[in-house]
Parts: sequence; C-alpha cells; structure tokens
Amino acid sequence: MPLTRRTVLAASALGVSAVPVLSTLAGARMPGAQASPEPAGFEFGLGIADLTGPAAECGMMGYSQLEQTTAGIHLRPRARAFVIGSGGNRVAFVAVENGAVFGSVHDGVLRALARRFGDRYTERNVVLTSTHTHSSCGGSAHDYAYTLATLGFQRQVYDTEVAGIVEAIVAADADYAPGALALGRSQLRDASVNRSRVAFDRNPAADRAVFPDAVDPAVTTIVFARAGRQVGALTWFATHNTSMTNANRLISSDNKGYASYAAEHLEHGVRHLDGKPGFLAAFAQTNAGDMSPNLHLAPGDGPTTDEFANTRIIGERQYSASKAAVAQSVPMSGAVASLLCYIDLADLRIDGRFTPDGAPKRTAPAAAGVSLAAGSVEDGPGLPGGPISEGVRNPLVDLLGGIDHPHPVWLADAQAPKAIFAPLGLLPPVPWVPNVVPIQLVRLGGLYLATAGAEFTIVAGLRVRRAVAATLGVDLDQVLLQGYTNNYHQYVTTPEEYDAQQYEGASTLFGRYTLCGYVQEFTRLAEAFVAGAAVARGPAPRDVSALQPNLVAAPGPDATPQGHEFGAVLVQPPARSARGDRVAVEFVSAHPKHNPRRGDTFLDVQRRTGSGWERVANEGEWDVRFHWRKEGDAVSIARFTWDVPATAQPGTHRFVHYADALGADGTLHPVTGTSAEFEITA
Repeated sequence: MPLTRRTVLAASALGVSAVPVLSTLAGARMPGAQASPEPAGFEFGLGIADLTGPAAECGMMGYSQLEQTTAGIHLRPRARAFVIGSGGNRVAFVAVENGAVFGSVHDGVLRALARRFGDRYTERNVVLTSTHTHSSCGGSAHDYAYTLATLGFQRQVYDTEVAGIVEAIVAADADYAPGALALGRSQLRDASVNRSRVAFDRNPAADRAVFPDAVDPAVTTIVFARAGRQVGALTWFATHNTSMTNANRLISSDNKGYASYAAEHLEHGVRHLDGKPGFLAAFAQTNAGDMSPNLHLAPGDGPTTDEFANTRIIGERQYSASKAAVAQSVPMSGAVASLLCYIDLADLRIDGRFTPDGAPKRTAPAAAGVSLAAGSVEDGPGLPGGPISEGVRNPLVDLLGGIDHPHPVWLADAQAPKAIFAPLGLLPPVPWVPNVVPIQLVRLGGLYLATAGAEFTIVAGLRVRRAVAATLGVDLDQVLLQGYTNNYHQYVTTPEEYDAQQYEGASTLFGRYTLCGYVQEFTRLAEAFVAGAAVARGPAPRDVSALQPNLVAAPGPDATPQGHEFGAVLVQPPARSARGDRVAVEFVSAHPKHNPRRGDTFLDVQRRTGSGWERVANEGEWDVRFHWRKEGDAVSIARFTWDVPATAQPGTHRFVHYADALGADGTLHPVTGTSAEFEITA
C-alpha cells in the first residue's frame, strides 16, 4: 500500500497536565499477584453519565478535519464506571465514549475525585479508557497537536468530559455493595480487519501465528450480578470505533456505543432519562491500533456502504459476541490491586534484553512521519483544510510558530527509517505532544490489565502481554493490553512494523524502539507487583494549562426568522405514519452551545395515554437523530427525525423540543416547542 495513503489521526492526541501526588498510594507497597490472599468475594458499583458536548460548531476529535464540526446528535456518548473491590482494595474503571482520554482530562478527574473522596480514588486505582469514537467533540487536550482541528482548547468540552466521568464514578461509588463477578470469553472474526497488513506481515512467524487471520478475535467479558440477577457487563474487543466517517457531523458513540445501546436499551429496556439504569454494558478497546471495522478497507465501506448501517452491524456483532462470552462465563475469585508509575518516552534508556539485536537503545523526542500526514484509504482520507493542505493554512499553526520546523540530523537518525514530517517534540513554544505518560498494572481477580495511553497494534499488544504474563506467572489470556488509557500519544508498533512506515509506524512518535521501552517498563512494573515492592512515581508530567489558545469565537445572542418565535414549528409531522416510517419535524431553535443539555434531551417523542403524555423516545437514542443548521448569523433550526420502530404502540404522538436561547442581555431563556399531534398506525 503506498505510503501517501495512510492517515487517520494527524492532529489528534492528548496532553498531560501536572498530576499531583494525591496520596502516598501512588508508590505504595501493593499485594503481589502470586502471594496476595484470595478474598471471599467482590464488591462493586456501577454508574453512568452523559458526555455529550456542544452539538453545533465544535471541532470533532479523531479525523482532524477542520471542516468536520458538530451539527447535531446521532447517539449520545456516555461514561460508564465500574468500581470493583475486594480485600479492602478497589479499582474504578471507566469506559469513556470519546475520541481519547487526554492527560488534561485525567488530571481534572483526579483533582475532582480528591476533593470529594480524599485518597479513595487516586491515579493508582483509577482507569480512564476511551472507546475512541471519531465522532465526539474535540478540544479538551492541553497538547497542541491534538487541538489543531478544533482551533485550540475548548473549555466547554473539557468541563463536560471531566464532569461526566466524575459523575459516573460518584454514581458507582454510591452503588458500591457486595456482588458476584464472572469471566467469559468468546471470539469475533467479522467485526475487524487488519488495515496495515503490509506492516503486520513483517513480524516473525511466531507472532503472526497467534493471529492467523491478522486480526485479534478475543472477546473478554466480566459479568456483574447481585442476588442472582445480572446487572452489568464489561466487554473488551479490539476494533477501531470508526464506522462513522469524517463526512459525519453528528455526535455519535459509533459501533461500540451501539453495542451498549443494544445491551442496555434493546435487551434490558434501559431509558437513560428515567433514573438509575437496571443494567449497564460497556464495550472497551484493547490493542486496536491496526484493527478497522471498515471490512472492505475503505471509509464507510463494510459490511455495507451506509455508515449508519455499518455502525449498527459492527455494534450488533460485538454485542452478540459479548452475549456468547456471558453464556460461558465462570465465577471469578482473587484479589483486586493496582500499581502505576510515569515514564518519559522521549528519553527512555532500554536494556538490550528488550531490543531486537540485544544492544542497548533509547527512545527519542516525538516526531510525526510523512505517511501520518499524507492520507489513508481504510478509515478516512487525508487532511483537507488541515495544516498541510496546499494553499491552506491552519491559523493555530501560524499562531504557534509553524509546523514546518526544521529538525536536526540527530533526530532524523534517532527516528530512522522514519521520514520526519514534523518534529512534534521540538516545536515551540513547548512540545506539542505529551512525553511523560502513565503506565498501570491492574488486577481484577484472575484478569490483569496492562494500561497505556496509545494505540497498540495487535502484535505490539501481544508482546507486552507476553512479558507481563511471564513475569506474573499467569496464562497469556489472563492479560489484556488496555490501550487508550489515562493519556494519549498516538501509536505503538513493533520495530518490524515501524520499518514499513505505514500510518501506524509514522504515528509511533518516539521512534523504532518505543515498544521495547514499553515492554521493559511493564516488566519492571510486573516484577514490583509480584514482589509487593514500592515503585517510584517517576517523572512528573508537565503542566501547560496556562498556555492554551482558543481561536473559536463564542456564539452571540440567538435570533428567529422573520415572523416566527422561538419554538415555532417550521415543518410539521404528517398526520399519519406507520411502523418503519421516518417522521420529521423542524423547530426554530437556539444555538446548542448555549446549553448542551448534558444529561437531558433536545427532544421528546411523546405518546398520549389515559393519564397524559409519556416519553417513548428521545434525542440521543438510536431511532432519533438531531440535525442542527444555521440560517444567517444567529438563527438556529433544529430538525429531528424519528424512525418509528417495529415495537411502537399505535396511538396519538407528538414531538416536544427543548432549548435555551441567549438574549441580548446575556441571559438564557428556556425554549419549548410542541408539534402537531400525529397518529402511529400498526
């Protein structure tokens, strides 16, 4: 595959602000994997919160397209928290439906938890992992490479993500009580394809033999139960959350979000606006760096050519595989423990025991390769409107001093055979990507998570898993590589894959031996885990929170079309519709940035009952889509469609729209619009 066609995330990664030592637990003596006592049972708590950011004119995180700004909502992203404890220890695991968990957000969450809980939840025992949807709001990073497409740091998005994650953990903490855990496994082979087969095939035969189809089919599920009833499931499977293309402008949790929707809403009847859910299902990533859901190796192509259908189908397959794992699950036992330290990826000395030729190596300051910036045929095209397009400049790049910064010969040598496009670690005014990042080792009974903030290819993940499993003395399938966690710095490939300089290799920012460094440091962490030894916290992440430009102007006061008021219905639904129809309505609305309505809705679909009107659907669920558009400088039009499900009850229905308009006096005024009534027939 030509190198000029490989990119997905040219300007999307995340930064780390300073994370204070919130307690001495960061380097405390931990129970060893071999010697820790086996407790009688588990305690757990489950919690969920909305993560939806501004549904209009906000740059999206993932594809790095300047023109891909939000214009509505498809499927609301959420944070799902699982607090798991045993023997006096606990771990808070949060599956975050966003593009990536930036270090800035990790830091903000830890600060908020410390204010509320003291040292109950710290950097040591909090795991924040992203599902990596490319259709969420961007701009919450403190590292410039990952806010290029959003034209700077977006405080509203940052506050939304921090508040949502904290809210989910708080809910899980309140739900914390005894319960039973079970572990199940299955395989899924038709929800991913290797998008970098040229690089994968460079790996040794012994590595390739583990993945005969060049995909990682492993599905791992923890089942949560109380009083003999299942109340939750946490599933890991490696595939990119990119069924929605970079032409999409609706906020969406993508295929993994649909998998959660299928489990929670379709199977268990959960309605997220109706109080505490009776069932929680999260679908997390593992080593998905080279795993694409676009089975025909083109954006939005595979299994169908409809991105919405692909999102549903790939999500359904993950949901079904999770159900298969649950069906053969067995009770879990064992300890809960965690250990964390920070490493400096820009200057990591690597012992020869961990390098391909047995000679000592070291990593290098971050640099992006040419094929990172050039384009991809699998998950998204190049960067039209981005910082490298001919004749187009990104104003944030100009403000920061340019991306075409000269790089020294020593960096080119250290990054070889990469052809450097941008020396991200040397750009002014501070490095544009994080280099001091956390790694973590977590035990949940007989399952171990090696967590890191990058997108590991399946063979890169395999090598970390082998090292950790060998050190702990456990089977390989008891260790998962938990990518996309607590920070983000793009990709990690094997040295062999790096040499191909496909997109993933060009996006392995710290050089050819990045994986070798990770294997060394995870081995060190696992050795301490077994011995119950103290681990130094390591270098401190930098704090660049005070150096955050934002070139996006806030929307001004709202206006209405001539002759109409806020909430007026511009397009009424048809008088009669049937199951399977798509019903549409349009309202005079207000700019969603004035109130993103996190934890709420912009629309209710209501059905008349004997006692009044009841909600039967709302914006943010699969069957309802919210399309926002602007007319002139200040008029907002909200268009909603409802795909009437086969389960809809016949009767009289209506749409009710909610928004908040900003007045010329700077105050917000609630807006409500109600459509004409219409009939749904059988």
